[in-house]
Amino acid sequence: MSHLGASGPTLLLRHMGLLSTLGGVSPRATPGSHGDSATVVISQKVRPGCEDDYLRWQDRTNEVVGEFDGFEGTEQYPPPSAEGNEWVVVFRFSHLDQLTAWMSSDTRRELLEQGRELFEEAPTQEVLAGGTPVHDAVTAVISHDVRPDQERAFVSWQEKILSAQRRFPGFMGSELFRPVKGIQDKWVTAFRFDTRQHLDRWLESTTRRKLLDEGRGTFVSYDVRKVGSAFGSWFRFEQGAEEGGPPNWKQAMSVVLALYPTVEILNLVVGPRLAALGLPGYLALFVSNVLSVSILTWLLMPLVNRALAFWLMPSQARSLRIDVAGAAVVAICWLAFIVIFGLTTG
Repeated sequence: MSHLGASGPTLLLRHMGLLSTLGGVSPRATPGSHGDSATVVISQKVRPGCEDDYLRWQDRTNEVVGEFDGFEGTEQYPPPSAEGNEWVVVFRFSHLDQLTAWMSSDTRRELLEQGRELFEEAPTQEVLAGGTPVHDAVTAVISHDVRPDQERAFVSWQEKILSAQRRFPGFMGSELFRPVKGIQDKWVTAFRFDTRQHLDRWLESTTRRKLLDEGRGTFVSYDVRKVGSAFGSWFRFEQGAEEGGPPNWKQAMSVVLALYPTVEILNLVVGPRLAALGLPGYLALFVSNVLSVSILTWLLMPLVNRALAFWLMPSQARSLRIDVAGAAVVAICWLAFIVIFGLTTG
């Protein structure tokens, strides 16, 4: 938890995730305006040396929560560095009452008790009830411990922040979530920018620092977490950049389109040469991975972006017909590669 007197908020970032679906985010969105969906963002500081045990515990937790009604998905974000060793996990449910049932269940309490020794301190959590899901953008989730007699002033202060955010490049929207009775007492804001650079520009801006000083009297402390979108820098467009990247299912299909032939060709061309050099399998695999990621990043993905811009670019792909057409093109290309390699490799 970062207090106003501290040097700065805790920042958790991973520019890789599985938060999905495309859709413009209204900068004037209000809690509950998009249905009864509910999301909880949980931050867990793992003890050094307990990472493997934690991952096994988290896998079991993910398996158990999947059996609860209304569960839609979970995303897990490792710490950006070894410092702090703080992991972020996101659970999404269809309705708030279903999320509440999971959060207050005996099953979850037992899991927390089993994993208690893995954490340096009790996990923290922010519940986002209603609103637009945290999707396809770099998103900051900020929880505020608002003073009991300052709620109205805090809301007015948030309106000033929203007005300032609109003037910053890449801003996609902001939502304010009130405390959820029985789950959390804090207010939570979630705001989205199209890129990490644009989000950081806002977070580090003089404008925001002045606003923080202005609102200092309305809350006791605040905590900041950042959650990134999938495949990050592989999807960038000069036009329509402020609308964010394509939805993750399109990103995944596009990456497979470029990755499959790359890996197959490297196996056919480079693999034998690495074997001839006497490299052990694990080292040859590392070299192949470096080559494939480099080829994708600087050669193939830019080509795929241009070729499929009609389907990938958010400003253009706005209809079911385009979604289906683009997916069909990619699927045909997949099939073509499978046939070609099947015929050439026997």
